[in-house]
Formats: sequence, C-alpha cells, structure tokens
Amino acid sequence: MLRALFSLVPLITLAGALPQVKLGKATVVGQDVSDKVEFFGGIPFAEPPLGELRLKPPVLKTQLPPTTFNASSYRNACIQPPFFGLPAPPQSEDCLSINIFRPAGIAPTARLPIFVAIDLTYHCFSYGGGFALGSSMLFDAKDLVARSIERGKEGSHKRLMSTEEPSYILHTAGDMGALNLGLRDQLAALEWVQANIHAFGGDKNKVTIFGESAGAMSTGLLYLNPQLEKLARAAIFESGSSNGLAAFPAARNDNLWKGFVEKVPSCSNLASSGDTFTCLKTASIEEITAAINDSAEELRLLQWGPTLDAGRDGIYSDYPSRLYEKGHFARLPFIAGTNRDEGTLFAIQTKLSDEDLKDMLVIQHSPAITSQVGLNSTVDKILELYPDDPTIGSPYGTGAELFGLPSSYKRHASLCEFILPISCANELTVVSVGDITFAAPRRQWSQAAAKAGVKSYGYLFTQPQPSQPLGVTHGAEVPYVYAQPPPTDSAGQGMSAIIADYWISFTVSLDPNDGKGVKRPEWPQYTTKNQVLLQLEGGNTTVIKDDFRKEQIGFLIKNSLILRR
Repeated sequence: MLRALFSLVPLITLAGALPQVKLGKATVVGQDVSDKVEFFGGIPFAEPPLGELRLKPPVLKTQLPPTTFNASSYRNACIQPPFFGLPAPPQSEDCLSINIFRPAGIAPTARLPIFVAIDLTYHCFSYGGGFALGSSMLFDAKDLVARSIERGKEGSHKRLMSTEEPSYILHTAGDMGALNLGLRDQLAALEWVQANIHAFGGDKNKVTIFGESAGAMSTGLLYLNPQLEKLARAAIFESGSSNGLAAFPAARNDNLWKGFVEKVPSCSNLASSGDTFTCLKTASIEEITAAINDSAEELRLLQWGPTLDAGRDGIYSDYPSRLYEKGHFARLPFIAGTNRDEGTLFAIQTKLSDEDLKDMLVIQHSPAITSQVGLNSTVDKILELYPDDPTIGSPYGTGAELFGLPSSYKRHASLCEFILPISCANELTVVSVGDITFAAPRRQWSQAAAKAGVKSYGYLFTQPQPSQPLGVTHGAEVPYVYAQPPPTDSAGQGMSAIIADYWISFTVSLDPNDGKGVKRPEWPQYTTKNQVLLQLEGGNTTVIKDDFRKEQIGFLIKNSLILRR
C-alpha cells in the first residue's frame, strides 16, 4: 500500500546529548530543533503494510523493539504520483508514522494538551493534498510549539503537537474489501496517541485533531462516528467539512479500479476478475509505483477519495446531511472556518458558458439520488443564484475588476466543483472550489452542531495577501496558524500571533478566549440564536453574522442531498 519507512539505528554515542523518551522497553532518541523545542519523528503507529498486510486495514503498533530507535528525522511519505513537476518527497510503501514536537525538557508527568495534525500535503497551490498527496515534512511545527511555550510562562498552557502520515490512495477498490483505508489509518494513529503520548509528557484526555482542506474533510468524516469521542475531545476544521465532496458508493469506481490494475503488469489479466487483491499483494512495489504514477490524472480528479461504506465495520455509513439530521456525529467541540476566496486559484480561466457550468455540475453529482430531473432543476436554480456578474463573484469585493480574465472566471470561482482541466505549471488538473465545496458545507455543519448543542466557533479568514492578486485563497491561512506568516505580509506577524493564540487557547481549554498571549477580540460561540463568525483580519478582526450569500448558500444546504452531500 502507500505508506513509508522507519529505521532502527543505534545512537549510543550520541544519546547522551539528544532528547530521549522511554517508550516501553525502547529508547526513542529525537533531536533539538531549537533551544525550546524537541522533535521525535518517524515513529511507526502501525505495522508496515507490506505483503499480506497490503490493502488491509492498519494493524496498530503500540510498542517498539527493546532497542534504541532513531527518531531524529521524518520518515518517507506514502507512494504518490508526481505533481505538477514539483520535486517529490522521499517515498516508501511503509509510511505509517507519527511525528512529535514538544517543549524541551518536559517530564513524562507534564500532561500537556495535544494537537494532532492530519497532514495531507503536497500541492502546487496550497495544503490539502486532495486525498492523494502528502508529506508531514512540509509542516514545521516548532514555531507554533514555541508560541505555546511563551504563553505558558503566564500559566501552564504548554502543549505537544504531533503530525501523522496516513495513506491516502486506494480508498476504494473493485474487490470491495479495502474501503477508506486512509481514514482507518488516521483512527489507528489516534489510538497510538492514546496508548503512548503520556511517555512524551502528553495528556491522552486532551487531544484536539486539526486538518486543512482534505485533512479537515477527513476529520469531518471521523466526526460522523460517535466512537471518536474515545480518541479525541475537540477538533479544528480549516476549509473542509465531512460533506465537502459529493459521496458515492465504491461501485462507482469499479472501472477506475480496473484501469489501475491493468497498469500493474503482473496483475493486468485479472483486472476484471473481481479478485485482484491476491495478485496485488505479491506485485512488486516498482509495479505498484509505476501504476500510481500512470494514474496521476485520476488522482487529480479526486476520484480516490473517501467512499460510502455502510458495511458492518463501515466508518462512512451515509451521506453527511442525513447523519446531521439524525444527530449521528461525535459531540465534540470544534472550530470551523473558511477563507474568503477559496476558489480563485482553481477556477477555470477560459470562458465558460451556462451550458459548460451546468454540464460540470450535473456530471459531478450524477447519478442523481432522487431523479435526474430533480438534479437538473436544482442545477438550473444554482446557476440563476450565481449569475455571470463579476461584481458579485470571487475574489469578493473587487467590483468589476476581471484581472484580464473572462467574467465567467469570477462566477466559477464563487460557485462550484468542476471536472475540466486547468493549467498549473504547464500541466493539467482538476480540483474542488467555491461555495459548494467549502462555504455551504461549513455553514451546514456549524448549524447542525449548534442545533445538537455542540459547542463550536466559526471564522472567516480575510487577511489580505500582498503577493496574491486573486484574493484570500484556499490554504492562505495555514502559515499564520503555524506562526510562520508570509514574509511579504508586513502586518502578518501580529495576525499570526492572534490566530495561533486562538488555536492554542482552544486546544488547552476548549475556549479560544483564555486571555493568554496577545490582546485579541472575544470570540463568541456559534449557536442557533447567535450564528456569528470571527473575521480574522489584521486591524479588522471582528464579529460578523454568518449570513454572507445567504440565499445562495441556503439553497445549497437545502439541496445538499440532491448534490450527494
């Protein structure tokens, strides 16, 4: 499967000078990444998914051999295709590992709150990974942990941060035997945290999960399982919710799976047999890697994402909107928000007609759950609510400015998902954008949770991006959260401190308003009677009503099931 490498290397001569943790009978040796922060990387949380364990749910690994384990660096990322000509991270099939940043010198008895980041990252635009690409090594959490240490001088508000390296590809398979393996990897990582984080000074009862884009959508899907309450106590969703993507049963991807198997030479003659796993488990990793690379376009189409799985052990049993209505989700506090212009980096920059947009929407959400007539009439109404008027399109607040692009660009950026290619570093891809994928799902999730009495906070990130003419784009908030604002944003340091303090405060106390750190506005809870967001913008961080594009987003929420959400 698509996972990474860990190694056992004696560090006897260096061990005395480096941070160490006793994990059972093993000695885990990390490294100092600053004078304040220690790092322990590449610790396996599951058995290597090789041989008979390939295409199987993860097998939890809570113990290491009784020796010295070299945890001084990240391990390899999961096998993944090349992306837009960017250098690929080091890869291996054995990649189920976890990485931990912590304040230097803390005792195992410290019981610090824990921030677990689901990092699905390797993207030419931003930080999501689209369920197919990623590497934890692209996230450097030392500055965020250092920020929590500075705040801790005012109290006991330090914290640990861990990042996990789950598998993403092969969520679906024609054999119907390996569904949503990436989500299961994430659950296994959380189980590892419960079993072992105390050794690093963490408190297993104070785990907050964090994700952005595909990471946030994954976190949202985990929320649809009430048993998550045994593994975490809160979450932060950045630009992603459980219903961000249209949901389909695995059978929809049968042809996609057959096409993948056909690209594995030793198994190609079995592609239509319905029994491909036996062969794939013995195929060489070189064959598997080549087939994944040859499937890059399908991966960019987001066709390998989570799939409906209503079986006995399923973890994605129904459409999120139905589960929201039933109240079938974890009752854990959360922060959820989006950026002002989620779709602008992805929107098609050539002219699109009404028919083009309609075709995109209909195809993306077919086959219809109710009737094709119902889907068509819903799409017609969506296009009416999102007219070809650049003054109301995204990037928002830019009036009639078209940036040298057709007017349909701003309409498309505001609106929908698409399945046609766009240009990125001279290659082609497709991605999800706009209100259908981000703003409407977030509002629906916030409203459903508020109705159930779940404590939550909402935000809209609107910090101007000096080097980006197309607005406050998808992923723009991530550097601010990690206390590493873009160097081109002279005002970003102050805004980054505010956001980091909100996130740290919530992780520690389940309330972003602990009064520690920099002075910042009170962030009110999102309730049924008080549906408000905190606008995160330097010099203009303020409370706003969650009613932007009220009619449009309201219609998308009302028809979420027709849109397979």
